[in-house]
Amino acid sequence: MKLQQLWQDGRAVLRAKWAFRRATLGQRVRAWGPLRVANYGQMIIGDRVRLVSEPAVLELVAGRNGRLEIGERSFINYGGSISAHKLVQIGPRCNIGPHVLLMDNNFHRLEPDRRDEMPPSRPIILEENVFLGARVIVLGGVTIGRDSVVGAGSVVTRDIPPGVIAAGNPAKVIRALEPEKEGRLEIGDRRLAQSPITNYQSPQLEEQL
Repeated sequence: MKLQQLWQDGRAVLRAKWAFRRATLGQRVRAWGPLRVANYGQMIIGDRVRLVSEPAVLELVAGRNGRLEIGERSFINYGGSISAHKLVQIGPRCNIGPHVLLMDNNFHRLEPDRRDEMPPSRPIILEENVFLGARVIVLGGVTIGRDSVVGAGSVVTRDIPPGVIAAGNPAKVIRALEPEKEGRLEIGDRRLAQSPITNYQSPQLEEQL
């Protein structure tokens, strides 16, 4: 590693330790930019998770009865908001694009005379190696299956099965992924190795570090 990258990496580790000082934190978690963390419940951050919070702030919230879990080696890009008032579970090696919204509660009921009441929370679960494109919205009660991809700008209102590409509003399955043709998602492409925002290594090369 170059000296500058080592310096940036060290700062990112320290920033993550401070941001998650009230959370259960794994090894070598890194954060680029100032995170906005509100932990009133439980947060569990796995080993080697990477979070980007610049140029737009990344918000992570666990309500008083909520649990937010981020699995090992997952990557979450800037500008998103993840709010757990019951459970938001992000599996290992997930990739979450910029400005993604994951909220397990709508905060207001739909009935006109009950709008000031908070409805029950419904868990959100991303299984292993899920990839969410930019500005995806995932509503409460949704499970997205292992290896699946959700296209940019989609609104996910119901479960997505494993190993598919889904897109749209509401998101629908477009087709199944074919690993032999697509290449396994975790292998990635060296052309995506460096972020234009910061100089950290991408998830695709993390295995080599």
